[in-house]
Amino acid sequence: MPTSKIDETGWYTRVSGILGTRFPIILGPMRLITMGAMAAEVSNCGGLGVIASSGLSADSLRAEIKTALEYTNCPLAVNIPVYRPNALESLEIAIEMGIKTIYTSAGNPANMIKRIREAGLTVIHKVSNEKTALKAESAGVDAVVAMGFEAGGHVGREKITTMCLIPRLVDILSIPVIAAGGIADARGVVAAFALGAAGVEIGTRFVASTECPVPDFFKAGVQSADSEATLLLGKDEMPIRVLKNHVTMKVSGMLDNEADSVMAKSGDASYVQSGGNKDTAVMPCGQIAGVVGKSIYIREIFSEIIHESRIVSHKIKEVLLSVNEEEI
Repeated sequence: MPTSKIDETGWYTRVSGILGTRFPIILGPMRLITMGAMAAEVSNCGGLGVIASSGLSADSLRAEIKTALEYTNCPLAVNIPVYRPNALESLEIAIEMGIKTIYTSAGNPANMIKRIREAGLTVIHKVSNEKTALKAESAGVDAVVAMGFEAGGHVGREKITTMCLIPRLVDILSIPVIAAGGIADARGVVAAFALGAAGVEIGTRFVASTECPVPDFFKAGVQSADSEATLLLGKDEMPIRVLKNHVTMKVSGMLDNEADSVMAKSGDASYVQSGGNKDTAVMPCGQIAGVVGKSIYIREIFSEIIHESRIVSHKIKEVLLSVNEEEI
């Protein structure tokens, strides 16, 4: 385990204030990937570790939360896709086990808000367009995670990029916006803040971390990726951005309706954590994989982001100061 180099002062924003974290950095939830131990390490580094409940039975979710609580006493969250049939059961388990933040996604959070508020918890909700963002705010969520189309995993059908989505939502919402999609290093973090976000969510970069419980071929695929290494499957039902390989390129070559049907019926069975190899597994991954380097510890990822964000910010300041009044 690396020596800690994380800046102890932390960053205070509306998001870190709401979540009770030192930094407004959130682990992007990934099905059967962001489990208890990984989430705990993100929390120990000052971010918000998120346990993905999708694909977990009640007992498995309890076990993952228990593992996380054994490794950290820092804030944690549980991601609950609203459309899942066991969503309300997962919520009760999270409440029962002392989780303080619920991260809803893939549906309208309105029918869960009352119970979340009764339990005194914080709730953030993932959106990919203006309509769902306004609906989430109206339902009473504390913040939204705004996901651009370049993100990995399930993305919005509207194809709105992070650069366009974040400033628009910042303008029309009164609650804070957390930027997701296309963020893997300090440059992305600083850019997100420049767009008006009060926090960031990072997924693909953490896949290539030492602690991430995915097969080595998945990590290698992320590390060797370029900006054209991903593609979309299931474009009309639940579009999902994944790494290109033999099976995903085969599916993407079908007629759109056939691809949608394949992903809807067998997407879970083909998912990387269910088996397969570098040619046959479906591996969620964002376009930002092109800037991801070697696999390192989560603590090292945090240290790089925290330290280099200050450097990037100073460089921007120097550029702006170098512009004299005649050039403006």
